[in-house]
Amino acid sequence: MPTPASPLQIGPHTVRPPVVLAPMAGITNAPFRTLCREFSGGKGLFVSEMITTRALVERNEKTMQLIQFDASEDPRSIQLYGVDPATVGKAVRMIAEEGLADHIDLNFGCPVPKVTRKGGGAAMPYKRNLMRAILREAVDGAGDLPVTMKMRKGIDDDHMTYLDAGRIAVEEGVSAIALHGRTAAQHYGGTADWESIARLKEHVPEIPVLGNGDIWSAEDALRMVRETGCDGVVVGRGCLGRPWLFGDLVAAFEGRVQDIARPGLGEVADIMVRHATLLGEWIGDEARGVIDFRKHVAWYLKGFAVGSEMRKRLAITSSLAELRAGLDELDLDQAWPTGAADGPRGRTSGNNRVVLPDGWLEDPYDCSGISEDAELDTSGG
Repeated sequence: MPTPASPLQIGPHTVRPPVVLAPMAGITNAPFRTLCREFSGGKGLFVSEMITTRALVERNEKTMQLIQFDASEDPRSIQLYGVDPATVGKAVRMIAEEGLADHIDLNFGCPVPKVTRKGGGAAMPYKRNLMRAILREAVDGAGDLPVTMKMRKGIDDDHMTYLDAGRIAVEEGVSAIALHGRTAAQHYGGTADWESIARLKEHVPEIPVLGNGDIWSAEDALRMVRETGCDGVVVGRGCLGRPWLFGDLVAAFEGRVQDIARPGLGEVADIMVRHATLLGEWIGDEARGVIDFRKHVAWYLKGFAVGSEMRKRLAITSSLAELRAGLDELDLDQAWPTGAADGPRGRTSGNNRVVLPDGWLEDPYDCSGISEDAELDTSGG
């Protein structure tokens, strides 16, 4: 099969190969983006974790740290969450006027209750006119910065929104759309519907469409492009504990499948320590960095022969020395556990009831229903 190699154009930015790191709360901070970018050789687009527009406008201390980029990041990409057009507009203008980023992505895909119960994330595209108003404010406020959006198929199987949302995005000047082939009700369960990505691409040929969902390997990414005709891929859970996946993606898209990585446990251990070190440097405290790293331990060790007690011990370390010492007790000569370490990772729950504001589904064009506290005052999601 031929290797798809067309670059992705997002405004003035050429992304070659067309590979994007999905925003993930608590994961895609500057240290993790640095690791992924190092493995990719600087190729691809790496998006920050989701930033709440109200928190940005109010210059929340935590939020201002989350939007700090390494000097080597180019372009700098921020994902915003918001439900109030005016607040979204203010946040986007702040980014543009203060030169805080080079690309803005809008979150219309987050399915977690604390977001959807306020009408945000994956709930928003159902309110067509409200989403249009948000997109209009964002594109107008961004000036020369490209604005993209990430969304899901819909709220559930009875409330699909992605085709209408795609058309609205084109009409409002959005530069590209990423579609996760699941509904909000599915969360991360079941199988992603790649056919919906193909349908969206046919529906909005004017702008790039990126596919997201169930990309666990470089081979999956190539297959998605071939099967759907999408212009690029967005990778989320597949890179948890595997930042080198972006090196694999670059190799695959460039036709160098022989360069796909299969690191042994010794190499993985070194990457784990580097990840924890970068977190400590970013936070400004080694112990807090190692504590933040704890959630990554199980993902990095997936498939390797490491006993449950040692896994627990590594997941409660509080210093780099303690982490390194624990890792050094493992059989670091283990080869990559093909099969056991491949495939799905991260959250897999599905078939959830989507928590929405009262009366949200009564009228898809009514803009009311957003409460005064709908703009979350802290980042996350």
